[in-house]
Amino acid sequence: MSVISNSGNNSPSLRLRTTTVGNTKVKEISNEIQLCPSVMSEEVKKMLPPTSETVMTKPFPIRGERTINEVTAPHVVAMVGLPARGKTYISKKLSRYLNWIGINTRVFNLGEYRRHATSAYKSHEFFRPDNEEAMAIRNKCAVKALEDACDWLRRGDGDVAVFDATNSTRDRRELLYNIVVKKMGFRLFFVESICDDPQIIEQNIMEVKVSSPDYLNMNTEVALKDFLQRIEHYQEKYQLLEEDRESHLSFMKIFNTGKKVVVYNSEGHVQSRIVYYLMNIHITPRTIYLTRHGESEHNLKGLIGGDASLSERGRQYAKCLENYISQQNIEGLRVWTSWLRRSIQTVADIKAPQERWKALNEIDAGTCEEMTYEEIKAKFPEEFKARDQNKFAYRYPRGESYEDLVARLEPVIMELERQGNVLVVSHQAVLRCLLAYFLDKPAEELPYLHVPLHTVIKLTPVAYGCRVEHIKLPVDAVNTHRPKPKIPGEVYSEETQNGAA
Repeated sequence: MSVISNSGNNSPSLRLRTTTVGNTKVKEISNEIQLCPSVMSEEVKKMLPPTSETVMTKPFPIRGERTINEVTAPHVVAMVGLPARGKTYISKKLSRYLNWIGINTRVFNLGEYRRHATSAYKSHEFFRPDNEEAMAIRNKCAVKALEDACDWLRRGDGDVAVFDATNSTRDRRELLYNIVVKKMGFRLFFVESICDDPQIIEQNIMEVKVSSPDYLNMNTEVALKDFLQRIEHYQEKYQLLEEDRESHLSFMKIFNTGKKVVVYNSEGHVQSRIVYYLMNIHITPRTIYLTRHGESEHNLKGLIGGDASLSERGRQYAKCLENYISQQNIEGLRVWTSWLRRSIQTVADIKAPQERWKALNEIDAGTCEEMTYEEIKAKFPEEFKARDQNKFAYRYPRGESYEDLVARLEPVIMELERQGNVLVVSHQAVLRCLLAYFLDKPAEELPYLHVPLHTVIKLTPVAYGCRVEHIKLPVDAVNTHRPKPKIPGEVYSEETQNGAA
């Protein structure tokens, strides 16, 4: 038996089709049942197929429809480790990744709660284990931050809360377990960052800690000495996560920024994705260069998609790009392109190892491939309007949505995180998705990020984010950017010259 939706009138219907297969004939019985929405319960309505043929991809998980069980339970990811071990770096990076793939995540940083609860920071004495007054404040802040995280998850506002704190004793971790798991029924996953490499620790302190709000207007040398004493106070009470002593917990341990990883008692696909992601990131300095292919023949005609060759100006850009990359003298550079000829032609003369990624192909416009926006609006007016109403989730007929594209690009992001210096030559929609990841842009902004032709976007990862530079090379090109229209269904705005993804 199969169930087929039919939206030929205002009321949804289901067609039940039963097929019997014999030796000589196939007997098919079809029966259509008309459904009346006015007498349906809300639970039944949710099970019905959509009454429109326009397809929207749904974010994961569906907001506002949470029923807590083993599969859909929200997660608290709790960091563990001494100061200057990269906990905040991991927290922010993990949050950026999970938000990018559609898992709504927020970081709750205990340091921010502590700074709001106390007057201006005075010295490392605040973190002495025998400073009872300060310890009471710190414990109160920890409980408040954890309560806020749990309330945020309970309301259905998010899926994963990252609790960024030291959580350096078994007593503190047991408190978290009792609140998060036993009381709230959520999943709890600890991520411990262990580092005994003095060079990495010193680099982290100098890049991040001495410039933190605690040390504003303080001499760098004095700040460094104070912070090292703060670390010593934590070391007095620090207890590593251990399988035999805390066997009921789920956790992973990261040694020296990923040189060794231990995973224990991991549960469910969310934790699996967290583990896989954190196993791929590193802190080695590198630069990522993003650029679209040179201007193509389809760009000149305002056609979307297809597999066109470069225009004359596109070929000029390929030469300019080769000169620019050569002048940069980039150590160990690798070049990635899509399988489409315009991206391959753009890097033909670049002297570096090259790889082709099908995942880097432009968004699939389905039945709208190689059409102009005017043609799409004339032939599919409702589709054209629907895409403007939710460009991220809208899926082209027989094609892809931006959300599909993000899923397709996840392996690319994983490999980019593992690599050193890389030049990625791809397409407008693809580079929007990659930029949204590196710049932490929300889904509603992603489809409208400006990625012009004949421009190199240079990304340099820094402590808690990414520095971005736009280098416009001296070759003119058409403008393919279509800003979000004020009225859904408008073909162009005044700024737009040619249609694009």
